[in-house]
Amino acid sequence: MDRAYDIVLVGATGFVGALTADYLARNAPGDCRWALAGRSTEALRALRSRLAETVPSAADVPLLHFDAHDPATVRELAYSTRVLATTVGPYVQHGMGTVAACADAGTDYVDLTGEPEFVDTAYVRHHARALRTGARLVHACGFDSVPHDLGVQFTVEQLPQGVPLRVDGYVRTSAAPSGGTLASTLTALSRGPQMVRAARDRRNVEPRPTTRRISTPARARFAPEVGAWALPLPTIDPQVVSRSAAALDSYGPDFRYRHYAAVRRLPVALGTVAGLVVVAGAAQLPAARRWISSRLAPGDGPSEERRARSWFSVRFVGEGGGRRVCTEVSGGDPGYDETAKILGESALSLAFDELPALAGQLTPAVAMGPALRARLERAGLRFRVAARRGD
Repeated sequence: MDRAYDIVLVGATGFVGALTADYLARNAPGDCRWALAGRSTEALRALRSRLAETVPSAADVPLLHFDAHDPATVRELAYSTRVLATTVGPYVQHGMGTVAACADAGTDYVDLTGEPEFVDTAYVRHHARALRTGARLVHACGFDSVPHDLGVQFTVEQLPQGVPLRVDGYVRTSAAPSGGTLASTLTALSRGPQMVRAARDRRNVEPRPTTRRISTPARARFAPEVGAWALPLPTIDPQVVSRSAAALDSYGPDFRYRHYAAVRRLPVALGTVAGLVVVAGAAQLPAARRWISSRLAPGDGPSEERRARSWFSVRFVGEGGGRRVCTEVSGGDPGYDETAKILGESALSLAFDELPALAGQLTPAVAMGPALRARLERAGLRFRVAARRGD
């Protein structure tokens, strides 16, 4: 409580940042000391004015200067707050200094990254220092990867303990991308060698369970349990789930997770695979990356009307100890409205909930787990058991 703020939101004037600011304005408790931070004071003032039109108390929210590439301002901000939440991506280009400052200051950190290279590099560089200072560094606190990480944890809770467990996740969604998401995706696709090297460096220093087995294999197949073609999703989500499983004994002695997109029609499935191959290939060419990025600039995103029509559903099928359970996590627009909600509630959870006494780089399930799930359920996301079978 010796810090000036409980939560500082960095990147507040970007597309998802503004949605997160609006969420905090509407849902932060009255005694929460929170602030908005960004490079442009003028843009921050305009955002605060828009917030105050519907939430008058937002007119008093402090505005702070932040430049991700100015170490002095990053350090000053990190030491001013208990929790720093950032939407400034691509994180591999703009985020490492912020993680470093939070690790130094003992400040809790949350972001929206889905970039494996960034997460692995941050672990290698800053996990040990965060352990010493007490900082909790929690990446992927948006649609990547909270519904999947907490959804698997919820599914595991429905199964017997101390036995091998198998969980499959099937994602279905209707949503439109933003410029920031497109930029982060293209950056990640263009950095294959760096991503492989970062993963190798992390394996060399990260302790792994010696008496338990964790695996995340996946291949394309027809999944009768959901009546759809299952296409392995090349996202960070399986990695996040596997690290939760490695940290939590409740996932059993032998845990397997497979992560899929569920596509009902074969032609659509084939077209999806072909499209991913084309985009991945184009991302290797700087001119092609620039052209694709120009179609949707960072800061742009789907309209409120388009987001209102969007939805997501992740169906999990878990088996173990003679029992089978189907669960579901679902909600509205996944990439923006729900992502802003998830980031906002993650920051509030770190600031105010009674959580496990842990530090270092943690997954959402390990750092916040049931406390964050309860918050998200109160905020409108649905976690439910769809079916059970067995003893």
